[in-house]
Amino acid sequence: MNATQKVPVSILTGFLGSGKTTLLNRILSEEHGKRIAVIENEYGEVGIDQALVINADEEIFEMSNGCICCTVRGDLIRVLGNLMKRRDKFDYVLVETTGLADPGPVAQTFFMDDEIRSEFSLDGIVTLVDAAHIEQQLGRSDESTEQIAFADILVLNKTDLVNTEVLDQLEARLREMNRMARVVRSERANISVDTVLNLGAFDLDQALERRPTFLEPEYPFEWTGVYCLDVGRYELSLAEGPDPTMSLVVVPDQGTNDATLRESAEWCVRRYAEPATLIHPGEAIPIGKHINLQLDSAGRKSFFLDVKTLMRLGLYAQHTAEEFDLQL
Repeated sequence: MNATQKVPVSILTGFLGSGKTTLLNRILSEEHGKRIAVIENEYGEVGIDQALVINADEEIFEMSNGCICCTVRGDLIRVLGNLMKRRDKFDYVLVETTGLADPGPVAQTFFMDDEIRSEFSLDGIVTLVDAAHIEQQLGRSDESTEQIAFADILVLNKTDLVNTEVLDQLEARLREMNRMARVVRSERANISVDTVLNLGAFDLDQALERRPTFLEPEYPFEWTGVYCLDVGRYELSLAEGPDPTMSLVVVPDQGTNDATLRESAEWCVRRYAEPATLIHPGEAIPIGKHINLQLDSAGRKSFFLDVKTLMRLGLYAQHTAEEFDLQL
């Protein structure tokens, strides 16, 4: 694949027990001749066989069959950015979601972030369905319904555990829920790797039809406050709230028109993708960094902002100001 071409990305979803682990282990171990970067979910359901690892660097493992495996330990945007440093090592990306994940926000990543959109293209969503348990899962979880509705490929797995009549009924129900998806039957997730790669199947118009808000940004913060401050030290105080900590990014030179607010919001999304520094009461808040304010003690907690020059600061907080009675 030409290095200037966008990297096709497939999203692999399905409830715990549907066969994702088995399928990913096949991809990471079999000699299929394809160079695939597999991003497994943060719970690490796939146990990487160390005998297959030829090089391990930070979160990224190079496998003996030419694939790459890494784990999401934070934000998908950051992990994809790290992968692009090894662009010459892979031709495809396969992203595994957690069992309870709605695939919509994961898919949205490849349209909402400019840098990611320039490097990657969403190729398709593959949902594994546990033939033996899908009826119960559909009855108790909205996520399983979303996983089926968003799929471009539905892999009806564990077909050896139910009879043909039940399989036909299940497939008919899946087709009612998603008439556009292709249905593939399998035992023990034994499908060709081509079933999940190079699909050319994701249709943005269909995604918008399913969910009109698909392209509306979802930010990791709920509230933004803009303050014009002169030189000096300022106290930021908060009362007890719903969580023992609160994430925050303070943006310098914050503009107030729609364009600059959007730019700052996108900049904050990347800061939120970085590890947070824990700030205790009485400490100064660094500007431009992702922080967690420690709020688990009783009563109001005070932190400090040191302003070196007249500027307008933007506070991008995980919760609304009212939830913690935030005052500056």
